[in-house]
Amino acid sequence: MKEVFKNYSGIILLLLGITVGSILGIVAPGIVEYIKPLGDIFLNLLFVSVVPLVFFAVANSIASLEQQSKFGKIIFTMIVTFLFFILTAAVFTICVVYLFPVSGVSGSSEVITETVNQDTWGSRIVSFFTVGEFTEVFSRKNMLALLIFAFLTGFAARKSGEKGQPFRLFIASGYEVMKELLLLIMKIAPIGLGAYFAYQVATLGPQLFGFYAKPLGLYYIAGIIYFIVFFSLYAFMANGQNGVKSFWKNAIYPTLTALSTCSSFATMPANLQAASKIGIPSSIANLVIPIGTTLHKNGSSMSSIIKIYVAFLIIGRDFFEPTNLLLALGITVFVSIVAGGIPNGGYIGEMLMISVYKLPQEAIPAVMIIGTLVDPLATVLNAVGQLAAAIFVNRFVKV
Repeated sequence: MKEVFKNYSGIILLLLGITVGSILGIVAPGIVEYIKPLGDIFLNLLFVSVVPLVFFAVANSIASLEQQSKFGKIIFTMIVTFLFFILTAAVFTICVVYLFPVSGVSGSSEVITETVNQDTWGSRIVSFFTVGEFTEVFSRKNMLALLIFAFLTGFAARKSGEKGQPFRLFIASGYEVMKELLLLIMKIAPIGLGAYFAYQVATLGPQLFGFYAKPLGLYYIAGIIYFIVFFSLYAFMANGQNGVKSFWKNAIYPTLTALSTCSSFATMPANLQAASKIGIPSSIANLVIPIGTTLHKNGSSMSSIIKIYVAFLIIGRDFFEPTNLLLALGITVFVSIVAGGIPNGGYIGEMLMISVYKLPQEAIPAVMIIGTLVDPLATVLNAVGQLAAAIFVNRFVKV
């Protein structure tokens, strides 16, 4: 028993914290606002630490790769894997809503006040890929800009040859230090995540019934099936039965972290730790997981299809018309890339969906509310999908 507790103490304590938080959120929602700051403090520490970890992990992976051909193969395999997973999730969800149509859904009078950026698409694209100040690049709100900067830094470190050796050592050392820092912060995870989970249960729980019950029920059932069946299938394709056992043995911690925080970004340390235990080389895990956290989202892919489907039900249009389905797949790929690794992200993608289909204003509240209510499971699928993708890439790229 001592050995079991030693190996699984982190998961056991995290489960205990989440359980206590859930009970408090149900039976005493009034005290949630007093304990939520504990969760906010933990998440803030985690976010501040993960940003430099992403930089050092990506830059170190590129700078330390000995063969340029290996790097190219990793990137190519990673891109193909991301697209394959995203489109598979989208097609699966289309099949689900076709086989199990939702009835009784009509317009909603509820309103969500959401500030929409009025900048041009050109300025949005510029701000998506780059930032204007060096300090802004180290922000979780500019993850793609940070990844690009880390890429370029890693390449520059490789090209600098012998003169760049001290800097390459600094990058490698920085990566090790940030890993240890995150391990220290994760020791308070049971308290922090328990407090945040209490908040999630108290605030989102009551909204899961009523107008949105049917589409939400469909999403959660389909999402759980996808989570169990497809992730098992990906792990089996990567390494047979041993791959499935190893994946689920180590995916518990990232799953619980994603469920508690509703943030793919906050789950990244747990994913990197799980990938190490599975035996995925750091040169693969340190590229696939950080990049995937920004650009690869199975849960967002599924929620995009559900939101488009519900919007079409509200306005009485045929979602299954071939042109609408093709547009839905294209929008889904874009939404899965745009949705940031932070709670309740993806509003720009939703605005794109509404503008492409020229949907009326009454569809906007429903789309945004569904996006918020499916966020817990969507985050689990998004976050744990990075671990599945890393295993998959490792199957085809031997470092």
